[in-house]
Amino acid sequence: MSDIPTRRLRAQRLTGEPFAAMHDAVGWMGAVQSQDYPAAKWALALRTGGLTDAGADRLFDAGEVLRTHLMRPTWHFVLPEDVRWLLELTAPRVKVSMRARHRQLGIDEAVVRRSHAAIASALEAGSPLTRTELGAVLERAGAPARGEHVTHLLMLAELDALIVSGPRRDRQHTYALMDERAPRARSRQLDRDEALAELARRYFTSHGPAQLADYTWWSGLTAAEARRGVALAGPALAEEAIDGVSFWSAPGDPPPAAAGPVLHLLPNYDEFLVAYRDRSVALDPRLDTSPLPRNSVLANVVLLDGLVRCGWRRRQNGRGVAVELGPLDPAEAAAAERAVRDLERFLGLPVSIAGR
Repeated sequence: MSDIPTRRLRAQRLTGEPFAAMHDAVGWMGAVQSQDYPAAKWALALRTGGLTDAGADRLFDAGEVLRTHLMRPTWHFVLPEDVRWLLELTAPRVKVSMRARHRQLGIDEAVVRRSHAAIASALEAGSPLTRTELGAVLERAGAPARGEHVTHLLMLAELDALIVSGPRRDRQHTYALMDERAPRARSRQLDRDEALAELARRYFTSHGPAQLADYTWWSGLTAAEARRGVALAGPALAEEAIDGVSFWSAPGDPPPAAAGPVLHLLPNYDEFLVAYRDRSVALDPRLDTSPLPRNSVLANVVLLDGLVRCGWRRRQNGRGVAVELGPLDPAEAAAAERAVRDLERFLGLPVSIAGR
C-alpha cells in the first residue's frame, strides 16, 4: 500500500496544483471538518494558493463558505449551494443517533417546535445572534435553555435547515437564518439518488484511494447507502484491489511521486486523517506517539511524504509564533523550515522553530 499516501496527497491537493480559492477547496472535498475553526482555516490554506488567515475570515464572514453540523455529526465547512442537499441526505441519520439522548433531556417534538419558532422569530427580527443570545431567546420562550439543551436545540435547528453560520462578531460565531445565508435560488436541487451519487463521487475523487468503510465513517451513511452511491456514480469512480483490499478513487493513472521530502504541518482534524476509518496506511513505521498532542493522530501532526512522522505544537512567542516539533533528521528539518514559512505567510506573523 506504499503509494496510497502519495495518491491521497495529490487527491486532496496537498501536493500538485493548489486550488485558486477557498470556495474551490471546500467544493472539491464536499465538506471539511471544522469544529476547530482556526485549524480548519489552516487546512484549507494548505490546499489553496495564497489563502491567509485574515482572508479566510473575510470569506467566511461574507458567506462564501458556511459552517454547520452534518454527517457524523460535527461542524463542517460546506458551500452555500451544497448545504441543503447535504442536510437532506445526512440529517435523518444524525437525528436517529441523537434520539436516546433527547429522550433523556426531555426534548420532544413539542419542545423542538417551540424552539424552532422562537429562534426563527428572533433571527427574523434583526442581526445574527450568538449561542448565548439564542440561549436567552429559548429561555424566554419557555424552552429548555441550560447547557446541553441549548446545544441540542441549536443543532436540531441546523439539521432542519432553519439556521446556519452567520458572520463572526468580535470573534464570536453567530447563527443566521438559512434562507438568508443560502437562499434556495443558490442551492443545487438533487433528489436522493442524485445526492447519494454526488457525495460518493466527491468523497472518493478528493480522498481516494479509500475503502467503502472509510466513506461510511466519513459520511455517516449506512453501508447500503454508501454502496448505492458508488454504484450510481458509475464510471466517475473506479475500483481496484490493493494487497487484496478493495479501494475506490477517480479513474486514471496514479500521479507521479513528488520530489521529497514533502512535509506538511497538518492541523487538528485534518481531512487527510479524520476522513478515514482505517488510518494505519498513513502512519510512519518510525512514529513515536509520545510527542503527539493528546497522543492522537487526529491532533497537530507532521506529515512527511504522506506519513505521520511526529507531532507539532504552536505557541505565542512575543509578537510571533514558535513551532515545537518532534524529532526530525536533517533533511526532514530542512523541509520543516519550508513548511514553517508557509505557516508564517498564512498567519501574517513571524514564525520560528523552537530551539533553532
